[in-house]
Amino acid sequence: MSKTIKIAGVPEHFNLPWLLCIENGEFEDYGIDLQWTDVPEGTGKMCQMLHDGETDIAVILTEGIVKDIVAGNPSKIVQVYVKSPLIWGIHVAAASQYQKLSDLKDTKAAISRLGSGSHLMSFVNAENQHWDTSQLQFEIVNTIDGAVEALTSGKADYFMWERFMTQPLVDNGTFRRIADCPTPWPCFVIAVRNEVLENDPEIIDQILEIINTTTEEFKMIPSIDRTLASKYDQKLEDIQQWLALTQWSQQKLDVKTLEKIQNRLLTLKIIEKKLPFEAIVK
Repeated sequence: MSKTIKIAGVPEHFNLPWLLCIENGEFEDYGIDLQWTDVPEGTGKMCQMLHDGETDIAVILTEGIVKDIVAGNPSKIVQVYVKSPLIWGIHVAAASQYQKLSDLKDTKAAISRLGSGSHLMSFVNAENQHWDTSQLQFEIVNTIDGAVEALTSGKADYFMWERFMTQPLVDNGTFRRIADCPTPWPCFVIAVRNEVLENDPEIIDQILEIINTTTEEFKMIPSIDRTLASKYDQKLEDIQQWLALTQWSQQKLDVKTLEKIQNRLLTLKIIEKKLPFEAIVK
């Protein structure tokens, strides 16, 4: 009798290790039916899915889930999934008059939804540039396709998204990238609903053990760069650069890193209070 566990993540190259483990039947070997759902809308949507019990696990942006747990999401972070920063490209429409980052002050950002990475990182970027974050304006576009439409039609002026996933749109002349903005913390964590953590802790441990074994060896898989390039519509040299920059993790989120994230979110007024470590991390 297998146990069904639902997991959600973005349809991006970071998550190929999960798909490979599922394809290879590695969870099935332990009686776990791990059902993956692609969520192109990203972090804001996955927070909602965790909250509503539509998914048991989410592979999710660190700052987004920390914000949502502080706001009452009944979930915890069980470990870091990717410890390297996420490199956010700051994109404008190819024909746009904006040429440099300072041109974007007081313009409108396209975001996938409120509470998403594209929303939170626009605050981080504004603070880095010493802009007044209370003046930020947003256009909710849901997905990359929505962002293409909003930037092309002029409904929004710029869009922040993971630079390698957006590279094909730069290559084909839809977007121009005018700057990069790396996250000041590890980018992806694995979050689990409290109910699942209480009822099936050993199943969660087993799932983590399986994925960690794969991520430790992921870069050594023969021709993994070619597999990634063809699956995610990327040029081989871009994927090779991305692989070189990306570091998966098998460790828990530590106290110091969480402190840094909560302090930054508090400064940006994205959260109103800080929670103790054990209220966020399991």
